[in-house]
Amino acid sequence: MGKSTNNNRDWTQMYAIYGMEQWQTLIFLLCQAMLFSVLSVLYLLYFDLVCNFFERIFSGGGGGTARFAAGITGSVTALSALCLFFAAANFFYSSVPLHFDMAQRIVSAVHDWSSVKLALDLGCCGRGILLNAVATQLKKEGSSGRVVGLDRSKRTTLSTLRAAKMEGVGEYVTCREGDARRLPFPDNYFDVVVSGVFVHTVGREYGARTAEAAAERMRAVAELVRVMKPGGVAVVWDLLHVPEYVLRLQELKMEDVRVSERVTAFMVSSHIVSFRKPSQHVHGPAEVRLDWRLC
Repeated sequence: MGKSTNNNRDWTQMYAIYGMEQWQTLIFLLCQAMLFSVLSVLYLLYFDLVCNFFERIFSGGGGGTARFAAGITGSVTALSALCLFFAAANFFYSSVPLHFDMAQRIVSAVHDWSSVKLALDLGCCGRGILLNAVATQLKKEGSSGRVVGLDRSKRTTLSTLRAAKMEGVGEYVTCREGDARRLPFPDNYFDVVVSGVFVHTVGREYGARTAEAAAERMRAVAELVRVMKPGGVAVVWDLLHVPEYVLRLQELKMEDVRVSERVTAFMVSSHIVSFRKPSQHVHGPAEVRLDWRLC
């Protein structure tokens, strides 16, 4: 699937360009972590008072039982604080540094960008880290190709275009509003389709784990395949539901289906899946390969 590209970037500059999506979640996690940290310190400072409290609860159980209960409660509180700090750190890391690294891996999974005339970033989430990575690759190749970013929000597409100009690839990028379940493009239109942590959000109005949401995600996968040219390549990085996509791709008779090793992003499992649309109709199930080189 190609080799990963390690680009040295100033992360301060990266955050300045792309910002951070869902910063409210990060603040919530940090506030919860600090709250549990304060409670842990209070447990240590007032441990005897806490033991007295538990002695009143466990009347007749003895001081040993009360101290054990107080110790367990304090330990769980401290462990919760550590877990919340770790979750906040992972969320912060996943939002830009990991997203940038995965974008480079997605780009490197396409072997020949020089022949790409049209590429699609499905759901160019945030301000377009993956979109700009594709545009940068087209620029490096001296290609006349362009990459189209599709998003549900006009406000997001405007932010994406601003980020592309800041990265110096504005002339390679265009954005469209649209629904991934009904892509506003004709059949067999794009040479390459990419997507980063987006498809799992399709159908979330039905709930994340409902049959209706799963059906909507499968519709988005089918649309992705529809707009690919025969012989075209798609690379999708997503959370949680990649095994569902692989099954759907097998049903659609896609070729060279490859799945990367698990990568933790936003505190859940994620994988990259890549595949190629057959140049002609084929019969029989597609082979699925595990490609560890992506991770």
